[in-house]
Amino acid sequence: MHAAEAHVLGVRVDCIDMESALKRIEALANAGGHHLVATVNPEFVMRARSDREFARVLGSADLCLPDGSGVVWAARRQGCSMSGPVTGVDLIPPLAAMCARRGWRMFLLGAQPGVAADLAQQLRTGNPGLAVEAYAGSADPAADDETVAAVTRHKPHVLLVAFGAPRQEMWIDRAGRRVNVPVSIGVGGSFDYLTGRVTRAPRWMRSAGLEWLFRLVRQPWRLRRMAVLPVFAWRVLRES
Repeated sequence: MHAAEAHVLGVRVDCIDMESALKRIEALANAGGHHLVATVNPEFVMRARSDREFARVLGSADLCLPDGSGVVWAARRQGCSMSGPVTGVDLIPPLAAMCARRGWRMFLLGAQPGVAADLAQQLRTGNPGLAVEAYAGSADPAADDETVAAVTRHKPHVLLVAFGAPRQEMWIDRAGRRVNVPVSIGVGGSFDYLTGRVTRAPRWMRSAGLEWLFRLVRQPWRLRRMAVLPVFAWRVLRES
C-alpha cells in the first residue's frame, strides 16, 4: 500500500501527480473559502527548519505539491508513489485550461512589472474565453491594502503569487486571506520561465533530476541558495 503523504524533515508532501493535483485544486476551488497550495522543494524544507513562521504556514497548506526532484526522492523513500515533480511552471498551463473550461477567473500576482501581464495575454491566447488579470504588486506589508484591492476587484477563483519563497507564502497567509480567493498558489519564478525571460532546462535534464544544475550554470547567483541541497540530502539519508 502506497503512502498518501510523506513528511520530509518535518514538512508534509502529498503523494500526488499532475492529474491528481489538478483534480484536488478543482475540488478546493469548488469548495470556496480560502485554501493555500504550496509547491514544496528542498529549499522550502530547509528554510522551514529554521523559520518557525514559514513552517507554520506550510503546515496550514491544504495541498503540498512535490516541486523538485529532491523532494520526490525523499518522499519515495517513505513509500510515496509519484511519477515525478509537480512544479509551478508545469502546473500553470493546464490550470489555465481548467479555469477556462469551468468559467473561473484567474489572477497572476507578482514578478517584475510587465511579466505577469505578458503571461496573462499568453494564457488568453491559448485558452479562448479565459478571464485572467495581472498585477505586479509587492510582497511588502506596507503595500498590502493596494495589492489586496487590485486582486479583490477581479474576484478570482485561483490566485497565482510569484513573489518568491517564503515571501509569497507569507503574503498569502497574511494578506491573501483578506481577498478570500478559494485557491492561492505560490509559484516562484514560473512567470519568468513561461514568458521565456528565463530559459528552462531541456526536458532530458528535467527527467534526469538535473534541472537544478542547469539553473546553477545559467544563474550562478543561485549557488548560495542551492548550498542547502547536499545538507538536505544528508539529513534525509540520516533520518531514514
